[in-house]
Amino acid sequence: MSWLVYRLTGSAVLLGVTAFLSQAPQLVISPLAGLFIDRFDRRRLFLCVQALMIAQAALLAAITALGVVTPAHLVGLAALFGVLNSVDTPLRQSMLGGMVEDRALLRNAIALNASLFNSARFVGPPLAGLILSFTSESWCFAINAASFLGVAFAVWRQPPQPPSGASGGMAEAFRQGLAFAWNNQTIRTLLFSVAALNLAGSAYGVLMPILAKEGFAGDASTLGWLLGATGGGALAATLLVATRQRLEQLLRLVIMGWGCAALGLGGLGLSPSLTPALAAAFCIGLGISSVNVSTNALLQSMAPDAIRGRVISYFTALRFGMDALGGLAAGAMAAGLGVAGTLGLEAGLVAAGALAMATLSRRIKATEA
Repeated sequence: MSWLVYRLTGSAVLLGVTAFLSQAPQLVISPLAGLFIDRFDRRRLFLCVQALMIAQAALLAAITALGVVTPAHLVGLAALFGVLNSVDTPLRQSMLGGMVEDRALLRNAIALNASLFNSARFVGPPLAGLILSFTSESWCFAINAASFLGVAFAVWRQPPQPPSGASGGMAEAFRQGLAFAWNNQTIRTLLFSVAALNLAGSAYGVLMPILAKEGFAGDASTLGWLLGATGGGALAATLLVATRQRLEQLLRLVIMGWGCAALGLGGLGLSPSLTPALAAAFCIGLGISSVNVSTNALLQSMAPDAIRGRVISYFTALRFGMDALGGLAAGAMAAGLGVAGTLGLEAGLVAAGALAMATLSRRIKATEA
């Protein structure tokens, strides 16, 4: 979609707006979705959401194939996707707890789930760029629509996941979830870390089409390689998380992730050619995913079953909502500072955040001890 937006308009600002609308609903809707996740059969709710996501993707494929797609259509469908994804993302994460009987294995399951997700991020964009070079954007959208069917069929064969026991009215349940997250110092700090990193380090996603087309004189295939490199780094991060179980180990990964993200953002802004840019993109994916996946693993293992859906919904709201706000800001800044200047500014902010997290992690260790 980002490639199609830039091909039709050539606007960095509209790239930021589209990315913002595809993720911004997470900020508002995901915390509310957590209330429903804790109160309803998660399997049935998941299947309903998948049906709606198939419809959205099929409509996008159809209007693109017919040649009637406009920037307004893309903005509207990006917003619809953002709303649906605001329910889908925390729902997927919270379902993991119902699939793993042994709580000691939950962090491994989360890392395995993330590694599969990031494997798709590694393979998918280069494959999409290859398909696009031979066909059109509509074929990519149609394949995406079909891919939801496999996921829906797999979950349909799973046993039901009944409500986890949320009690009281919706307003009271919402207050309970917020109070639990805020009063637990470790969870509060981890959530702030995710929010800050994804707000300050999200410029790369919005600016990738500009780098691919103007910075490296490439095409959709070039964009696919850049996005695939970030996916490769993210995959490496999930493998690191899978080999670490203790809180101290995961906290070290969080700090390392902040540092890697800062180096990658700075390197991407200074890259004179595609090869070092791919290495920088790998470093960005490694850093940001180290923070996100480690935090997800820690939160899921700390949250009680009855409140897990709400806690994870706060995580996904901050993870993707702040990513959307940062992307919107990056698109606007790039119009004035340029791509390199925007990436350099964000690299400095993330480096400062790495120093702050190194201090806060010592407090977390002392608290948990």
